[in-house]
Amino acid sequence: MGKIRILVTGGAGFIGSNFIRLLLSKDDVKITNLDKLTYAGNLDNLRDAEKNRNYSFVRGDICNRKIVEKLSKNCDAIINFAAETHVDRSIFNAEPFIKTDIEGTYVLLEAARKAGIKRFVQVSTDEVYGSIAKGSFRENDCLKPNSPYASSKAGADLMVKAFNKTFGVPAIIVRSTNNFGPWQYPEKLIPLFITNLIENKKIPLYGRGSNVRDWIYVEDNCEAIRLVLKKGDAGEIYNIAGSNEKKNIEITKLILKQLNKDESFIEYVKDRPGHDFRYSLDCGKLKKLGWRPKHSFEDAMQKTVEWYRNNPQWWQKIKYKGADFSKKWYDGLRFK
Repeated sequence: MGKIRILVTGGAGFIGSNFIRLLLSKDDVKITNLDKLTYAGNLDNLRDAEKNRNYSFVRGDICNRKIVEKLSKNCDAIINFAAETHVDRSIFNAEPFIKTDIEGTYVLLEAARKAGIKRFVQVSTDEVYGSIAKGSFRENDCLKPNSPYASSKAGADLMVKAFNKTFGVPAIIVRSTNNFGPWQYPEKLIPLFITNLIENKKIPLYGRGSNVRDWIYVEDNCEAIRLVLKKGDAGEIYNIAGSNEKKNIEITKLILKQLNKDESFIEYVKDRPGHDFRYSLDCGKLKKLGWRPKHSFEDAMQKTVEWYRNNPQWWQKIKYKGADFSKKWYDGLRFK
């Protein structure tokens, strides 16, 4: 049997690049990475993979049917990481989210159907369930997204389910909690706060930091997706949880402590519109496949802080690509 041929979309992003690196190091695969290279896509994330003969990169949009159909013909599996993902940006302008997250997923599914792809994995998010005050969401719970981003991902998930049911596309959905780790674009909470503090800048914290998120180290998430790719059942959904629920203020204080900064660096800003209070997933179904996270939250956070400390050349040249958006957004949120 030859190498498994995998089309990874959005592989130049945070989770996608970590996933590609993992597969190349552990499996007999041939990977094609299709990425549009928006502001969050970065080929520097995969410099170590460029000389690997089992890896190739194609610049392109998942909404481009011609490119997607051509690449799908030569693959056994498709893993879709490609998406617009930043909630703040979706509130500012939802249109790119509708196009990439919903239309792009449809184009991939249609190509997978025509090509007879053996496995399609849709990478989704816990945000499609909405907020939960107590307990944890399970895979069969209703979707109640509260942001344009979450709604676009929910729409994509429903399309995946429809293609599985109607056309028999062997598709699986994975929904993970908040990821953190190396190569994460510094607009998300943890890398934004770390890099701001390294630059001796204040860190914008929504409301009073009482919102709760469950955090998972990106390598653990990638291991879970790899396992689902191999052993998951077509038509199923698998939650991926880190079981590390923390208030945003707790995360903030931990980062301050690790970077030897005091709380004067916190800048409290008006809460985000429609801000979900708490996310929590039950991942019992995934654990039955044999998955367990390998990293403790504390060790993973320390590794993450050290990575950003040691790699300023990576984040300094990309952090302000979205400067126009960031200035407009945060200027409107600051308390007066």
